[in-house]
Amino acid sequence: MSGDAVAQRPLFGGAIMTTFPLRFEDVSKIRDVPDNQEVVVDPSRDESLIFELLDMKHELPDDQSAAWFLQDLANEQDAGLVSAIQQSAVLNAPGLTYRDMPAVVTTAVGQMAISKGRQGREAQNIVKVYLANIRLRAVATDVLIVAYEPLLINPLSETAGTVGAGLAVPAAQVGILPMEEVFKLAYSNFTINDWSLFIN
Repeated sequence: MSGDAVAQRPLFGGAIMTTFPLRFEDVSKIRDVPDNQEVVVDPSRDESLIFELLDMKHELPDDQSAAWFLQDLANEQDAGLVSAIQQSAVLNAPGLTYRDMPAVVTTAVGQMAISKGRQGREAQNIVKVYLANIRLRAVATDVLIVAYEPLLINPLSETAGTVGAGLAVPAAQVGILPMEEVFKLAYSNFTINDWSLFIN
């Protein structure tokens, strides 16, 4: 059993709510975050959750969208994909229906070699990346929920000074929820309180 305290947390000024552990801190208190993102991090483990609102990519089929976004993320971060991407089936999200238009969600998981900040490839960490794509057709929005779980910290990475180099300590060993469970909590408890957030 995990000793990780979880709570419902507001995003985007309370327009969206979801659930994740209290150990995750709001990054916007430390640095600027784009208006279309909310970023929370557990600095002691270098684990992070990113919630991002994007204009819908209508040309993407639902059954390929999460994998496409994960590959796009790897390209954007100049990350090497270490393992093949696994994508889930398309699931209906009836709680996110708006104007009689249902939403769907797909997830994808992969491992990447990612450098922190401006560090080069020689400092890449091996990170498991979980991505959920919630497709809100009624408001033409792709919501991305991305969770980063470091598996192997490079000694040259700036992260090594905080969390230590080498294999990451398994969450269960320190009595907290594994990142896979944190990710599931975040996307399965995603609710929208104010749909005007999406309407310009």
